[in-house]
Amino acid sequence: MDKARAKRVTIVDVAAKAGVSKTTISRYLNGKFEYMSEKSRERITGVIKEMGYRPNNLARSLKSQHSRMLGVIVSDITSPFSPILLKGISDCCERYGYRILIANSDDDPAKEREYILSMLDQQVDGIILNTAGKNTDFLMEVAKNGVPFVLADRPLEVKLFDTVRTADQEIMVELLRYLKGEGYERVGFFLESLTNTTRIRRCNAFRDTYPEIFHEAAPIYLLDSQADHETVLRRFMLENEGKRKAVYAANGVVTMHVVKAMQNLGLQFPADIGVCGFDDWDWMSLVSGGLTAVKQPTYRVGRECVKRMMHRLHRNKSAMPKNIELPCTIIVRGST
Repeated sequence: MDKARAKRVTIVDVAAKAGVSKTTISRYLNGKFEYMSEKSRERITGVIKEMGYRPNNLARSLKSQHSRMLGVIVSDITSPFSPILLKGISDCCERYGYRILIANSDDDPAKEREYILSMLDQQVDGIILNTAGKNTDFLMEVAKNGVPFVLADRPLEVKLFDTVRTADQEIMVELLRYLKGEGYERVGFFLESLTNTTRIRRCNAFRDTYPEIFHEAAPIYLLDSQADHETVLRRFMLENEGKRKAVYAANGVVTMHVVKAMQNLGLQFPADIGVCGFDDWDWMSLVSGGLTAVKQPTYRVGRECVKRMMHRLHRNKSAMPKNIELPCTIIVRGST
């Protein structure tokens, strides 16, 4: 179908082709699927693609007082976590007929505040936030003016916002028990500075759980800079000489730094030290023998953030904040 014809396709044409009412198509375009069968939804999706129908978002936004645009702020665009999260958000937004504005805060609370204000100036309907932290009071003040937030991966201490995250507490216990069963005598938890709630939660869970399994205080190692990684790893090796030991990395970035430090120090896994941690990124299966990892449903986190935002925008604006935790799985490979 040529472009000239595609521009003339209307909602009436789509309804006729799909064999449903104009109202049903309107409900589909507004993400109101509660009275629509899966079969009808799939048929409408197919017809819209076949006919090349493009909704008039300007007219729809004026009528509904929605811009049909969401702001998305990630804390570190260079982390492999962020593109996976953004892919989930983008794919789900497309399904609901929404566009996204993306910003990277660089884990800087001041930048985060500026981006939020900028997105509000552009009249986004809501903001999905992978927060840098330390902005709780600011977020609460903005939310009072009717701006909905959904927190992606990083919760806040106050339970005032919808949050979608992974069930990392339970999986941490499971992985520690696995390491104990494999004969490891000492497991060091390696993480970067405690600047966000996810790192703090995981550190606290490790500190609380480790004594129950290994019957000693939890060894925790903070990495303050990239140059510091080799020094900290060497210290962990010396402090536990003669014991079967493993590194438990708080996230994929830390795992990458630990593997680099091991290579520079001439260490091999699992002969010299075991390695495991959160995030199962593609490269981890390519390292010799592969890395044992906690596989997190990052893409699904993105999708669920959008679904929760749609619920709040179109079904129940005053719904109580909801904390959604998605299950993780352990992928065992040669590193342990």
